Amino acid sequence: MASRDAVPSTRPTNGKAKPPSAAAHDLGMVGANHSFRPSHEPDSRLVRHPIPPPSLGGRQRDRGFFSSDDTALTKQILATHAPDIEDLNVKPLLSIVEDILRLSKPSSSTDHTSLVNNQVKPHLDTLDSSKAIQSSPHQDAKVLYNHEHDSEIVRLLAFPISKISCEIICKCSAGGEAHSVTMDLLKSLSNYSWDAKVVIIFAAFAVNYGEFWLVEQNHTRNMLAKHIATLKDLPYVMEHAGKLEKKFEAVLDLLNAVLNVIHCLIEFKELPSVYISHDAPEVVAATAHIPTAVYWIIRSLLACASTLLNLIGSGHEYITSTAESWEILSLAHKLSVILEHLRDQLAVCKGLVERKKAEDAYTAFKKLIESTHIENMKVLRAMIRARDDQRPLYDGSKRINERLEVLRSKYVLLLISDLDIPHEELNVLHMIYNQQARRHEYEVLWLPIVNPTTPMTGVENTVFYDLRNNSMPWYSVDHPALIEPVAVRYIREELKFVHMPMLIVLDPHGKPSKTDALPMMWIWGSDAFPFTKDQEWALWRDKTWNIELLADSIDPRIQEWMRGDRVVCLYGGEDMEWIRKFTLAARAAAAAMHVPLEMLYVGKRNPREKVRRCHETIEREKLSHVFHPTDYYDYVWYFWVRLWSMWNSKKQVGMSVESDHIMQQIMDILTYDSSEEGWAVFSRGNHEITKGKGDVVLPVMEGYAAWEYKVDRADKFVPVLDEEIRRTHPEHHCNRLILPGHAGYVPDHVVCSECGRTMDKFVLYRCCTD
Repeated sequence: MASRDAVPSTRPTNGKAKPPSAAAHDLGMVGANHSFRPSHEPDSRLVRHPIPPPSLGGRQRDRGFFSSDDTALTKQILATHAPDIEDLNVKPLLSIVEDILRLSKPSSSTDHTSLVNNQVKPHLDTLDSSKAIQSSPHQDAKVLYNHEHDSEIVRLLAFPISKISCEIICKCSAGGEAHSVTMDLLKSLSNYSWDAKVVIIFAAFAVNYGEFWLVEQNHTRNMLAKHIATLKDLPYVMEHAGKLEKKFEAVLDLLNAVLNVIHCLIEFKELPSVYISHDAPEVVAATAHIPTAVYWIIRSLLACASTLLNLIGSGHEYITSTAESWEILSLAHKLSVILEHLRDQLAVCKGLVERKKAEDAYTAFKKLIESTHIENMKVLRAMIRARDDQRPLYDGSKRINERLEVLRSKYVLLLISDLDIPHEELNVLHMIYNQQARRHEYEVLWLPIVNPTTPMTGVENTVFYDLRNNSMPWYSVDHPALIEPVAVRYIREELKFVHMPMLIVLDPHGKPSKTDALPMMWIWGSDAFPFTKDQEWALWRDKTWNIELLADSIDPRIQEWMRGDRVVCLYGGEDMEWIRKFTLAARAAAAAMHVPLEMLYVGKRNPREKVRRCHETIEREKLSHVFHPTDYYDYVWYFWVRLWSMWNSKKQVGMSVESDHIMQQIMDILTYDSSEEGWAVFSRGNHEITKGKGDVVLPVMEGYAAWEYKVDRADKFVPVLDEEIRRTHPEHHCNRLILPGHAGYVPDHVVCSECGRTMDKFVLYRCCTD
C-alpha cells in the first residue's frame, strides 16, 4: 500500500500551509473555494453574517427573535412550503437517525477515551434505555434492525435522503452561503410537511455523519476502511482527537438540541384532532413559529456538516481554531430558546387536550351512572381502578384485601369523607353499625376523597392507613389513589361533597342516591334501609312528637326510664349558675309532688370547654345525670346532630314550621340552643311532653308552690307544668336560629315558632375560643 507521505496533503510543511488552490488540486476536488481548507480568516461559507455568541443579556432578549427580525424570514420560508404529500409518520426514520448518533463513536483502539465518553453521553439523555449502546458488532446490529426500521416509510424516503445528502456535501464544499443553502433545501422538500422536511434532512446528515465514524471505527481492522480513511486523512485527525474534543462536544450538544426540537415538532403534529382542532387559537399561535424552528434546525445541521467536512485534510490551524465552535454554540443557544418557547406552547395545547379528555371521560361516567344496569359492577369498576388480578378493597373486620366482586348485586353505602373525618361522627357510626340487625342486607365502603392531581404526602398516607386499619370495621378502598378522578369530580360536583362526611346509597343496579343518607342513619339507624325517599316518608308518617323520637337511641337509660313511666327531663345550656338553680328547683318540685324525676344534661350543639366544665361540675355536685365522662362529647354531638338531621329531613320531604307540629317543636329546641340561656324538656315516659326556655321554666319551677295542688297524681305533673309554662310569657322575646354551614338545606323563609312572624335573616361569622 502506498505510504502516507505519497498522499498529497494540505498539512503544513516547514510551518507553512499549501495554497488553497493547490490543496484543492491535490485532492482532485472541484471548485477553488474548497470548504475544507484551513484559513486564518473568519469562515464565510455557511454564515456570511455571523451569529454572535450567546448573550448573557437575559431571557427577555431571547424571546425577541420571534417578533421582529424573523418576520421577513418567516415569509420567505412559508413561500417555499407547498405540501401535496399526505402526512407521513417519520418516527421510524427518526429512530434510525437516533441509533446512528448513538452508535457513532471513535474506535476503541485509539487513545482518546474522553472523546468517546463525550461523544456518546448526550444521546443517552434523549434516547430510550432499551437502545443502549452495545460493545459487540452483533449487539449493535440488534439495535439497528428494530421492527420500526423496516417500515415502508424508510424505503419511501430513501431517495430524497440520498439526494439531500449529496446536496449538503456539494453545496457546503462549494462554499455555499448558509441562508441560501437552507432555502434551497426547503425548496427541494417543498411538498413535504414541516416535520418530514427536518427528519429527511437530519437523516441525510446522519448518513454522512455515520459514514465518517464507520470508516474511523474500522480503519484499523479493515483494509478498505483503511484506504478510505487515508484518503480522508482521518488517522492524522484522530491523532489530534484531544484538541478536537471541544469541537465534538459543541457539535453533539447542537445535535441534541436539534433532536429535542424535532421531537417537539412531532408532538405538535400528534396532538389528537378529536380533542383539539388545528384551527384552535392556541394551536395556531404555537405552530406559527414552527417554520422558523425548521429553518434554524436546517442551519444547525449544515453547521455540523461543515465542521465534519472541514476535518478532512485539515491542518493544525483548523484543529485548534475556535471560530466555528462559537457559531455552533450560538446555534445551540438559539435552538434552546426556540425549544423553550415551543414547549411552553405545547404545554398549553396539551393542557387543553387533557381537559377535553377529562371532560369526555366525565360525561361518559355520568352517562354510565345515569344508565340502568343489571348489577352494580360496571359502576363500581368505573369508580375504583383495579386490574383483574388486583384486590382493591380492604376488609376492616377481617383485615384482608378483597376483590370488587364481594359487593356484586348488594346495596353499598358509600361513606364519603376526606382524611379529616370527625372522630365523634365515626364513633357514633360505629355504634349504629354494630347494633344493626339488618346489616347483612348492605355493605359500607369508605371512599376517602383527596386531590387526585397531587400525590399524597407521607403524613397523609400515615393518617389514611391509621384510619383504614384502626377506625373502619367495614370495607375501604386500599388506597385513595385507586378512586378514579372522574368519580372524585362526580362526588364533588353532583353530590356536593365539600368536607363533612356523607353517606350515598348505591343500589344493587349501581344507581346512586342523590341525597345524603347520613341524616336518615342518625335518626332511624338500620330501620331507614334502603334509605330511599319512600322509606323516609313511611318512617315520618307514623311518628309523633315525644321523648322517644327526641332521644330514644341517645342513652340506654332513657328507655329504662320510659318503661317505668318516670318523668324524664332533658336540659341544656352553658350558664352554670342557671343550671345549678334549675336542677335544684326541679328536684325540689318533683320531691314535693312525689313525682319520680330523672334529669339528663345534653349540653349544647357545639360542645366546647365551657360545656365540658359544666359537665364536670354537674357530675361532681350530683345535680343530675350526665353522659359517661369518656364519651360525653360523642353523645352530646349525637343528640344535636339527630335534631339537625330531623330538621333537614322534614324540609326535604316538603314540611314547614307553619304546617308541621314536629318541625315546630324541633325548631323551638334549636332556637333555645342558639341563645345564651338554658332550656328544658319534660316528658312522662313516652306520653305527655312539654318544654320551655330558661327564663320561663326556671321561675315556674321556683314557684311550684303556687300550682303543686293541681298535681295530685304523678301523671298530672307534665300537663300542669305545660299549662304553667304556656301561661308565663315574657313581655319581649328575641329568638335566634343559627344554622351551621354544613346544615344541608338552608331555607330562605323561617317563621318564629313563638309569635309566627317571619324571622330576619343574617349571616353570622363566629370565632369562639371559649
